[in-house]
Amino acid sequence: MYTRNQSFNRSGQHSFFLWGARQTGKSTLLKENYKDALYFDLLKSDEYLRFINNPALLREIVLALQPKNPVIIDEIQKIPILLDEVHWLIENSKTQFILSGSSPRKILKSGVNLLGGRALRYELYPLSFSEIPDFDLVRALNNGLLPKHYDALDAEVLHAAYVGSYLEDEIIAETKIRNVQVFSNFLTKVAFSNGEIVNYTNIATDCGVSSPTVKEYFQILKDSMIGRYVEVFQKKPKRRVISSPKFYLFDIGIANFLQKRKSIEVGSVNFGLVFEHFIYNELHCYSHYSQKNFPITFWRTSSDLEVDFILGDHEVAIEVKSSTNVQSKFLKGIKAFSEEYNVKSKIIVSNDPYPRSIGDQILVLPWKIFLEKLWSGEII
Repeated sequence: MYTRNQSFNRSGQHSFFLWGARQTGKSTLLKENYKDALYFDLLKSDEYLRFINNPALLREIVLALQPKNPVIIDEIQKIPILLDEVHWLIENSKTQFILSGSSPRKILKSGVNLLGGRALRYELYPLSFSEIPDFDLVRALNNGLLPKHYDALDAEVLHAAYVGSYLEDEIIAETKIRNVQVFSNFLTKVAFSNGEIVNYTNIATDCGVSSPTVKEYFQILKDSMIGRYVEVFQKKPKRRVISSPKFYLFDIGIANFLQKRKSIEVGSVNFGLVFEHFIYNELHCYSHYSQKNFPITFWRTSSDLEVDFILGDHEVAIEVKSSTNVQSKFLKGIKAFSEEYNVKSKIIVSNDPYPRSIGDQILVLPWKIFLEKLWSGEII
């Protein structure tokens, strides 16, 4: 059992949504935090059939019970029409609702509103460094950080089931994608370009579909919380910069499986790419859970000078290197960026054994020390 960083302390008596990809631990977290809640699980066939045939049943139950504790509806996206009943009950009773699901996409597409601002929004992601006692980097980079997968001895089997039953079957069914094979091929292409600048044309050509179709597929992954764009930092650039975003899948283990990566060890060919993906996920989790919600962007010029991650309004520039001995040749991008912008902190996250300062006040931090500082609020 893990203690999650996502808390609901600021929600008070307000209703809220909790979104997150499958198996991130939403149901477990809610059951731990709201043990006395009235709980409806729409994954159960009998619950689903009861409410799909008679949505007004929810109103009748809540008005009869007048619960003092929250009412939780898990997998709310399966019956969007229930939100009309929830809306009415929020307006006409003192009931607090907690609505969880894997994606708001189906609700938005159905034309049902998301309660018109009457509910807060939270998100839950795979596990992070600060949530795992005795964190094992190599395990995380191989298994990924979905709770069941991180601990598993047979993570690859779980990855296969996840991709087959959820990414392919469920998402395809919910989004009504007609060409299953094309979407499956698209997932593989996305995995192989994970963390790289998105080239819609190349992916479309490889999949045998149009660029607009590929853009729609990317949007489906984003809406389903299976991946995220990282946009380019472009504030009054002096140099010509690349304008296309990067795209990262939500979990390292799923990306590994789709790429058919096997064992990843420190110093191996794939370690650097997976290590960067891991650091990005940590930055994203911290931004959200801390409620600082600072933007995370990247910077790359047409001459290939690059900084992996820019936090906030060029407050922190971060390069991720898998090296155990960061040298001056790794500093070109971060130096070039700091020539254009006033950067408060310039950091190289690496596998170096000790922190050190090199170049023009550039701090080299071992990854573990960097993450400890990040989660304690010392980086931004």
